[in-house]
Amino acid sequence: MEEGPYKYIRDGNGKVSRVIRIGTRKSQLARIQTDSVADKLKELYPDVHLEIVAMSTTGDVILDRALSKIGEKSLFTKELENALERNEVDLVVHSLKDLPTSLPAGFTIGAVLKRENPHDAVVLHPSNTGKTLDTLPEKSVIGTSSLRRAAQLKKRFPHLEFKDIRGNLNTRLKKLDEKDDFAAIILAAAGLKRMGWENRISLILEPEDCMYAVGQGALAVEVRARDADILEMVSVLHDPDTVLRCIAERAFLKQLEGGCSVPVAVHTKVKDSQLYLTGAVYSLDGSQSIKETMQTSIAPGDESLERVDEQVQRVGVTAIKVPAEAQDAAERLGVKLADLLLSKGAKEILTVARQLNDAR
Repeated sequence: MEEGPYKYIRDGNGKVSRVIRIGTRKSQLARIQTDSVADKLKELYPDVHLEIVAMSTTGDVILDRALSKIGEKSLFTKELENALERNEVDLVVHSLKDLPTSLPAGFTIGAVLKRENPHDAVVLHPSNTGKTLDTLPEKSVIGTSSLRRAAQLKKRFPHLEFKDIRGNLNTRLKKLDEKDDFAAIILAAAGLKRMGWENRISLILEPEDCMYAVGQGALAVEVRARDADILEMVSVLHDPDTVLRCIAERAFLKQLEGGCSVPVAVHTKVKDSQLYLTGAVYSLDGSQSIKETMQTSIAPGDESLERVDEQVQRVGVTAIKVPAEAQDAAERLGVKLADLLLSKGAKEILTVARQLNDAR
């Protein structure tokens, strides 16, 4: 049954329940991530009927060019947002790192789930088992489609070479295993863990070797901003620490005007009611970099203990169950750290990186 934009279903006993349609990319990892969110919702709301709608996106279809060259910010999200806009789905599950820091009008991130390991992982070619990036032979080729990873690792491991590798996780691992083009590839640890392929992780890159991408390892649920009931429903999925870390990271990236086509990296942690944010920008070859750390208190003040948020969006995130004061502090931290980097010449580094990448 359709009623207005919503869809309902009647069971054998005549009980009517609303159908919540969840949009997802077709890749195996996207399906696994979406199913994990659907399972959590099912547990919390046993009466709601969930339906999963899978679709292909531009990023899934264009596989012959580096991500940073396609020049479309919402590469993996546009088709899903179109379906959301047309009321064909009610919510969409994304990897948060795929979502631009400004969402199109009418959309918001209604939940950011507890973050999986946000670090990058090295997956070695079977013939290199037991080696590390340090001990790989001179001029070994490392596969990564990320300018951020390549810039940091070139600086740290100058004896290695870096080449683009595209495709979903399955494709990339196949390219690594079945050919001898790559000595190793770099992938997000979170994706490998979610796929159940943790045994393929040769080593995890620590922040001193390679800091991660903004939002990496966190899942986000995007909804229509006007859908108060859906927003309320998904808001219970929010993990407060992850929300605050990711608001700070996204505010940092937004203030820098960074995106897929420039090397920007972050590292965050919450400890003793303090939020720590380290952020860095790099030239494409990693030879120039600016890196700084700042912190802020996210301890609730007396009057804000009860004051969670009305529908305020911060860098695309609406977290109605997280204290507003802490969210404001996290956003300010990101902006302040970006301003500090900009005052030290980050703009010039990023401008050159963007021009060089466009010219490639």
